[in-house]
Amino acid sequence: MRPKYHRVVLEQFYKKLRPNKVLVILGARRVGKTLLIKEFLKEANESVLQLNGEDVNDAALLKERSVANYSRLLNGITLLAIDEAQHIEGIGLILKLIVDSIEGIKVVITGSSMFDLQNQVGEPLVGRKQTLYLYPLAQLEFQQKENFKQTTELLEERLLFGGYPEITHYNDWQEKQDYLNEIVSAYLLRDILMYQEVKSAEKIRNLLRLLAFQLGKEVSVQELGQQLGLAKNTVNRYLDLLSKVFVIYKVEGFSRNLRKEITKSSRWYFYDNGIRNALINNFSRLSERNDVGDLWENYLVMERVKKQAYQKMGVQNYFWRTYDQQEIDWVETEGDLLRGFEFKWNPNKKVKVPGAWGSTYKEASFEVIHPKNYLDFIT
Repeated sequence: MRPKYHRVVLEQFYKKLRPNKVLVILGARRVGKTLLIKEFLKEANESVLQLNGEDVNDAALLKERSVANYSRLLNGITLLAIDEAQHIEGIGLILKLIVDSIEGIKVVITGSSMFDLQNQVGEPLVGRKQTLYLYPLAQLEFQQKENFKQTTELLEERLLFGGYPEITHYNDWQEKQDYLNEIVSAYLLRDILMYQEVKSAEKIRNLLRLLAFQLGKEVSVQELGQQLGLAKNTVNRYLDLLSKVFVIYKVEGFSRNLRKEITKSSRWYFYDNGIRNALINNFSRLSERNDVGDLWENYLVMERVKKQAYQKMGVQNYFWRTYDQQEIDWVETEGDLLRGFEFKWNPNKKVKVPGAWGSTYKEASFEVIHPKNYLDFIT
């Protein structure tokens, strides 16, 4: 049994949980949202009511939208915690009434799908909510319990199996595979398939498999549609939904009006390497694979995104490519700062700054990220 990890986002959790406000915690299923709240409650001096939006009895307690009902329900309670709140009809209006009428009440809710929860709580809770995102375990969290030697030895495992918290409980690689396969079959698409406009789970799985083979490459929605037998608009809608349940992450092209720059296509990454590998049923060792560079890029991208979120970096992310095939894997803008990064698995491979980048963006920095220096980039 491996150790439990202190979630970095807890620092922001403490700061953002305030009386008569709603703290929204968003993240994929099984990334530890419920455990995060339990960890907080161990140390918090609060009288708590915990509800689950997927429990019809719990949801029924909130159905009567009246001050009298909520005053009875929350009598003596200082913290209301609701898991999977997107399943409670009218949750935004319910929470608005609670925080407006119950003096001193703190509310924290979790959700695994932005398209449900954000739509419901957005307008009713304007000025009354703050949002945190929880991801699979980050290297920022793993490093609490391991030294540099252990981190180096575990890199292959991270590229293959990702960072879902429960993965750390299994030492056997076959058990890790079985767990990820269970996630893909039982949890990954649950929120999407509850959505009334989505009918075909198999089409969505096939879409994800196609994306899994195109990590770090521009994706043509029209080509995806042709391969899947779906209209372009349907593919776009599925991509949007998959991003809103934290399965895939979209990166767009960067440009400051250089005519040769490509800006209308997108690249898609998976929030977790393990989910990507489960979708294509490939957990072979790195020495036996031909997609190590893709795994490396996906890993670095998502670890960087976690770092940005947890350290409040306030950046915008892009890729950069020109029509004559000059490209940079990862571009960040932060105010007037412009940073370019190239990802290489082989630390000995020589990489030059693309000519068009160097001449157009003279003020920009450029760095190659490889296994000998990557920890500075992600932690």
